[in-house]
Amino acid sequence: MAEEAHTATTEAPHEGGFPPFDTTTFPSQLFWLVVTFAFLFTVLWKVAGPRINGAITGRRGAINSAIEAARKARGDAEAAEAAYRTALAGARARANALAEENRQALNAEIAQAKSEADAKAAEAMAEADTRIAATRDAAKAHVSVAARDAAITIVARLTGDTVSPEDAANAVKS
Repeated sequence: MAEEAHTATTEAPHEGGFPPFDTTTFPSQLFWLVVTFAFLFTVLWKVAGPRINGAITGRRGAINSAIEAARKARGDAEAAEAAYRTALAGARARANALAEENRQALNAEIAQAKSEADAKAAEAMAEADTRIAATRDAAKAHVSVAARDAAITIVARLTGDTVSPEDAANAVKS
């Protein structure tokens, strides 16, 4: 049996080498090439092409909608930032106005307290001047009396004479 298989393979020797390069099979090869190309072209054109185009269109739409949403979000964020800055500027202006109002109120209170303190000090100075003047007058009266009494005593010890209080007061005054 082995001999039969061997003879079967050796009986039909091939000439011309590689079979696709055999010129006698070119027409059938070209026919199947055209049929296969037409089938693949039709499948790609009718099935794969629309799917690929749909995927590309879907992705492009998703990307464009995402870009539009980002633009809208950016516009909203810029509007919110502008509103925030406006509100912040208004709040700062109100805070500065309140601070200035408080500053003016405190300055008015300080000025009033200062004027009251100055008035009290002037009143105290006037009272003190009055007391000092009264004390000075009382001291002058006491000094005059003491000088008169001292003059009477000095004259009595030195001369032995007694001087009347009126004469001693006149002598001290002159």
